[in-house]
This record gives sequence, C-alpha cells and structure tokens, in this order.
Amino acid sequence: MRDENKLAEDGSPFATSNPLVSIWIGNKTIAAAHYDMSHNIACCAVGKRRFILFPPEQVHNLYPGPLEPTPGGQVVTMVDFKNPDLEAFPRYEEAMAAGQIAELEPGDILCFPPLWWHQVEALNDFNAMINYWWNETPAFIDNPMNTLLHGMLSLRDRPEAEKKAWQELFNYYVFGPADTAGKHLPEAAQGALAPLDDMTARRLRAQVLQRINR
Repeated sequence: MRDENKLAEDGSPFATSNPLVSIWIGNKTIAAAHYDMSHNIACCAVGKRRFILFPPEQVHNLYPGPLEPTPGGQVVTMVDFKNPDLEAFPRYEEAMAAGQIAELEPGDILCFPPLWWHQVEALNDFNAMINYWWNETPAFIDNPMNTLLHGMLSLRDRPEAEKKAWQELFNYYVFGPADTAGKHLPEAAQGALAPLDDMTARRLRAQVLQRINR
C-alpha cells in the first residue's frame, strides 16, 4: 500500500520535503483538539472520521492545557466539545462560531495547514486513517516551540512596558519580512541578519547555547 501511495515523486512539491507517513488503527476514540507543526493530509481509509477545526488565532478561546506533553505529545484543549462547560470556558462560544466541521468517509481526504487546532473523532467500531505530514522549511531551521519556551523564561514576566518594546523588536527582526533588518547593511556585515542557511543556523545555535549556558 505504501509503495502505491507515495507523495514524494519527481516534480511533486513533496519530492524534497520527505513527508512522515503514519497509519492510525483503532476503535471509537477522540483525539482532543490540538495543533501540529506540520502540514497534514488525513486520508480516511476505513470507517468514518469527524474533524473539528479552528484557525490558529482561536487559541485564546480554546483554553489549552499544560505544556507538558500529553500521551499524544501535543498540548490539548481543556474543553469537552460534546458537553462544553461555558461557565468555566465562556470564550469557547467564540471558537464555535469560527470552527469548521469535516466528516470523512472511506476514500475522503482532508488537507489543512500547520498550527490549525483539530479534534479527531473516530465514529465506527473499527477505523483506519493514514496521515502525511510535511514541512516546507529547511531542516536546519529550529523548532519554534524552543523559542516559545525560552520566551516564557526571558520575556513573559517582565514589566508590560518592556514587553511592548521587545514586541516591537521581534516584529522588526522576526515577524516582518526576512530581509528587512539586514538589507541596509553590506553583505559582509550582515552576520545573523543574512538569509539563513545551514552554516548560519549552526552559528546562531552555537550563540544561543553559549548564552543559555553562561
């Protein structure tokens, strides 16, 4: 089956991204709403599946649980979608208005981008689903979750005025166009502001480790 259902063929956008392929076999189960860092193609092979999806900006209304890994490895919502407690989680009503539902039968495929929250419910006594996950960023680019955790360590509990100032710096150096901060500098002087490649990423990683370990 794997040989007959390859995505990474010549000329395909997956040819260089080496998708991770998994098969999920089980009974009636619910994977609580969570997000993944990868693009996802979910292929319903046996039984029926219900996906409930929310765009990334709904994180404020989904009441994520602890950051410590769950059995599935990802942060999950604390809201029971089948019986939501709107007194405890009142903003979930806003999430419901923004949510989308897709019900898949065998042969149906659902594609959605990284960081979209999704709950997956297997509806039959026996189910099988195949997932293809892939990322469009080069392997030398670090996991953003590392940055988020370090941001909690270094930024979250600073005074609000400082946080706003750092937010502007992040907008300039990180969230704006990738070439903004370095394009006015000579190429030889750009250093970490130059376009990332494997060598630049190694140097940045070494600087980060050196600073953390001081």
